[in-house]
Amino acid sequence: MKTYQILLILTISLLTFFKDAKASDIHIEEVLELNINSPITPATFNYIEQGFNRATKQKSDAILIKMNTPGGLVSTTKEILTLIGNSDKPVIIWVSPEGASATSAGAIISSAAHVLLMSDGTNIGAATPIQMSGNIEQSDLRSKSVNDLKALVQSLAQTRGRNAALFGDMIEKASSFEANVAKEKKLIDEILNKKSQLSKVLDQRVIHILGEDRKIVSKNINFTSYEMDLGQKLLNIFANPNTAYILFLIGAALIYLEFQAPGGFIAGSLGAFALLLAAIGFQVLPLNFGAMGLIILAFVLFIIEIYITSYGILSLAGLGSFITGSLFLLRTDDSYIVVSQTLIYSAAGAISFFLLLVGYYLVKDHKNIGQTKFNNQVGEEATILAILSESEDGSNFKYQVKIHGEVWNLESSKKYDIGESVEVLEQTELSLKG
Repeated sequence: MKTYQILLILTISLLTFFKDAKASDIHIEEVLELNINSPITPATFNYIEQGFNRATKQKSDAILIKMNTPGGLVSTTKEILTLIGNSDKPVIIWVSPEGASATSAGAIISSAAHVLLMSDGTNIGAATPIQMSGNIEQSDLRSKSVNDLKALVQSLAQTRGRNAALFGDMIEKASSFEANVAKEKKLIDEILNKKSQLSKVLDQRVIHILGEDRKIVSKNINFTSYEMDLGQKLLNIFANPNTAYILFLIGAALIYLEFQAPGGFIAGSLGAFALLLAAIGFQVLPLNFGAMGLIILAFVLFIIEIYITSYGILSLAGLGSFITGSLFLLRTDDSYIVVSQTLIYSAAGAISFFLLLVGYYLVKDHKNIGQTKFNNQVGEEATILAILSESEDGSNFKYQVKIHGEVWNLESSKKYDIGESVEVLEQTELSLKG
């Protein structure tokens, strides 16, 4: 009896153990694919964050980030690292395709990946922090920045079971490694050349996620792509420090030109548009405030177009300002609502149609200038108000007449009494003949 009881207890214990072990496995069948093919900017963080939210909504099992980047902003890089660290879904970073690289900020982000893969013909590294104008020159400032990033990257690499020392060299010595060397030196987990082979690479692999070691079980994977929308692509362009700086210079030059030759408003309006975009790119102006400023500027430009002959330049600038501002609106990190892009395009289309319609009639009227007389009264009936004069021989009479609410002088060879009607036969600039 005691033997059966012992066996029963052991069986229950083993079943509980295997059940817990099986429950700790991560089954990967649905994977959301993101694509980073540009510098790391706030737009990149916005895109990745929305991708993580999309993965949660559609219940994806893992997130694949296909990466090819020359680097980017350190502040944004750290935000992305935090996002990956808080993820309860495995984040797989794949440096691809052939010829791609995860340089600078890309290498730092890669160190946080739960699974790090590279294609043949790619490289990773060269992550020493630099300024826009070159290396950080002050020794103390440079040491502080380098040591901070080095410790961060080594900590992440050690947590993921990778070569922490060489990841540190990427920061301190700007070391760079091609795919096969990176695999040999345990900087990455595997080399992957075809997306279809991902399940084979992941299956039975143990990863460290949220403080636990868990095994991946993966047989067949279905991929769902999530690309940047138009607003994120535009923001990604303007958030590039070099682009923002160029926009700032252009805006400042146009404002200066407006002050030098005032009255046209064209240079000043375009300069204001460029400066708003630069302020958003420099993150001096919060995104929502900048977006609202662009929309307000758009309607100001539409109004100025009525009074200034710009041949459509102000209207085009206003339309660009309206669309850009609308696409940027409500793109903060804590925003739970977004403006429908269909609504934005519909509104922009309606405004464009109205501007084209007004432009058509303006051009049409412009072509008819000099061909038709304004306020032509020939053929109309005028009412005699008063008799002004009469020639001695009675062959010519001058009257004061009213026609369509206007008072004119009229000459005629016929005699009319007050209140009678007379047909207008000719018209000059100051008088009529009937």
